[in-house]
Amino acid sequence: MSYQAYQTASSRTEDPRATEYRLMGFVTRELMAVRECGASDIRKKAKALDRNRRVWSAFAADCASSGNALPETLRASIISLSIFVSKETSAAMRGETDLDTLIDINRTIMQGLAPAAETAAAS
Repeated sequence: MSYQAYQTASSRTEDPRATEYRLMGFVTRELMAVRECGASDIRKKAKALDRNRRVWSAFAADCASSGNALPETLRASIISLSIFVSKETSAAMRGETDLDTLIDINRTIMQGLAPAAETAAAS
């Protein structure tokens, strides 16, 4: 699958955080489905891991751009997480670790991106 769905969503008047939340939800569900099926379908596992790594790489590239308005410390943290995700992805692909850490990281990021979290923070 290409990122056509992501690009289509980006062209809507959707808040960027909501778009990122939906994208993280998509790749996280994909990782969870692979975890539940076990390692029997190596292509499905490789596809899910690659997609998750590409999402994180895109986040890191965006954070590295001079036009990114996020605070510098947050940008650095996201870049560091992206590097960790890449290493953890390689380990998972080699069968050295399970998918739980990647799923947990994605879920934590989703909690921060969730619209309810934004509303609560504004209160």
